[in-house]
Amino acid sequence: MSAEGPPLGARAPSGLSPAGPGLRIQGRTGQRDDASGIGLSSDTHAVGSVGAIPAGMVIVGAGLAGLTVAEALRAEGFEGAVTLLGDEAHGPYHRPPLSKGFLLGDTQQQQLHMRAPELLAKKAITLQVGAAVTSIDRAAKRVTLADGTTLAYDGLALCTGSRLRALPLPGADASGVVGLRTLDHAQSIAAALETAQHVVVIGGGFIGLEVAAAARKKGKNVTVLEAADRLMARVVAPAVSQFYLELHREHGVDVVLGAMVSELVVQDGHIQAVKTRDGREFPADLLVVGIGILPNAEIAQDAGIECQAGIVVDACSRSSDPFVVAAGDCTARRMLDGSWRRLESVQNAVEQAKSAASALLGRDRPFTAEPWFWSDQYDVKLQIVGLTAGFDRVVTRGQPADKKFSAFYYRGEKLIAVDSLNQPAEHMLARKLLAQGVSPTPEQASDVGLALNTLLA
Repeated sequence: MSAEGPPLGARAPSGLSPAGPGLRIQGRTGQRDDASGIGLSSDTHAVGSVGAIPAGMVIVGAGLAGLTVAEALRAEGFEGAVTLLGDEAHGPYHRPPLSKGFLLGDTQQQQLHMRAPELLAKKAITLQVGAAVTSIDRAAKRVTLADGTTLAYDGLALCTGSRLRALPLPGADASGVVGLRTLDHAQSIAAALETAQHVVVIGGGFIGLEVAAAARKKGKNVTVLEAADRLMARVVAPAVSQFYLELHREHGVDVVLGAMVSELVVQDGHIQAVKTRDGREFPADLLVVGIGILPNAEIAQDAGIECQAGIVVDACSRSSDPFVVAAGDCTARRMLDGSWRRLESVQNAVEQAKSAASALLGRDRPFTAEPWFWSDQYDVKLQIVGLTAGFDRVVTRGQPADKKFSAFYYRGEKLIAVDSLNQPAEHMLARKLLAQGVSPTPEQASDVGLALNTLLA
């Protein structure tokens, strides 16, 4: 997609090009894990002192986007200091398995780590964990950490991610009530699943349904409470929603649609049940809340950087400050129709981060590819390419009863998105169709006898 964001002022200065070995910053005392304090050298320069050594690049957020910015800077030849600040106690780790294999015990914690400490050290990337940034001084080009430490920067990348949307009910902080966003959250859920018998999930989106599938596989009694009249209504067509409704019910999940949660029943500080407005009560010794996320844009907004449903960036990840870029879940782009787009995906985090690194070095690398996503539930892999907003027609290719079909979304005559279920080859073909702007007619898309790859150039 080639839509650009609003004019964001001057480009990041080209003077941030490779400039020789730079600053190395020590990790927070008492806040390191095995991955912190790496990349240090004997030429450590005290933060805040005046000298000729440049401040280098500071990256706020040590998730996938932050790590990708750091590594992309090195890949593009930047030789100055690169400091990666993470507010969690862990180094960078993969998040998608948290709601899938990790809960089932198929994926171990060590398998989640993205980079071994020695690999970051080899690239002279300094990681600090437990290092939450509380404010940005744009005039002084410094960030302040929760412990009062300040770090200078030549270029700043905000990869602050997102946080869970809180359930606005009394008792939401009770024991046994959890969300799933971080490794700590996943560890809490995995531990609770060892003893819990009745699991209630509020929210029938990707994360909620993946947790429900994992809990059901572990033999738990599972109830999903969804306020809308169908599952995953924000992203998929009714036919796909119906498929997943039947899939979960076939596996023994009690899926309740149109369920408006009104009360949490708590006893001795622990969740006991969930009540809905229609008077029903669902027992719960584990309640997983999956009602969406919010972008972590506060430090940018407080610093006067333009924010609207996230940190506003253009196609090259530049913010309204020429020395600040942003990438990942915390960002939003203004589209041609005036709407705002905020994507929550691995692809978006990686590609925006690469664009952000280039922008810090004064280079253009617009991210315009069609977005793609995936979800694993039971034995079904859903792969999505494109965005379904504004579709006015959907046709299916294949039979849902076979658990192997695709849904093609159209706006007028234009193909805008494709959902593929257990159809990896068709998903890759759909990505090519959208990338080349090729729109098979709805009749062609629904004809399984027609090889759609013959439509490609």
